[in-house]
Amino acid sequence: MDLFGHPFSSYTWKALIALYENDTPFTFRRLGPDQPETSAEFHRRWPIAKFPLLVDGDRQVMEATAIVEYLDAIHPGPVRLIPADPRLAVEVRMMDRIFDNYVMAPMQAPVADALRPADANRDPHGVARARDGLHRSYAWLDEALAGRHWACGDAFTLADCAAAPALFYADWVEPIPGDYGVLKSYRARLLARPSVARVVDEARPYRAFFPLGAPDRD
Repeated sequence: MDLFGHPFSSYTWKALIALYENDTPFTFRRLGPDQPETSAEFHRRWPIAKFPLLVDGDRQVMEATAIVEYLDAIHPGPVRLIPADPRLAVEVRMMDRIFDNYVMAPMQAPVADALRPADANRDPHGVARARDGLHRSYAWLDEALAGRHWACGDAFTLADCAAAPALFYADWVEPIPGDYGVLKSYRARLLARPSVARVVDEARPYRAFFPLGAPDRD
């Protein structure tokens, strides 16, 4: 299998974590201006040009959540990322969407605003709204995760693959308040997980490119 993506990309992390969890064999196809042939193939395969993209023989899988689902269904390993219990599987998928839509998405608004040219119209209202949304998500998650080791209980799942990059970068953009001890502890457990620690380390050379400035931690 080939995975097209970038080591600093949050959604690429989501797919990489799933691959690393089960030591699934694959080739990483890093995208970037110094990889024109890889980039050309990626755009040919997926004109929308949103990564990651998984290629497995004649099958292409777009979107990080779908990639994790595909890996669990077609290339399963000892760590099952989608529970066999259908009720728990629904909760895992629900939490996956919560982390993507209500942590990852608002985290990206201030980053996107910072990437705009200096003479472009900035969107302070949109940025403020996104930061407020993050705080509402933090508050909800601090309660929802109480008593849980991972996002949906004792097992590491798709939901945690989503949570790791979302909370990693969200805490850089809008730090999690100190009184949300449950959420902060969960983030720390994620960063200590070998698969997550690996993607964090692989992304270190690119920290200087973080538009808001990378903090000297993590």
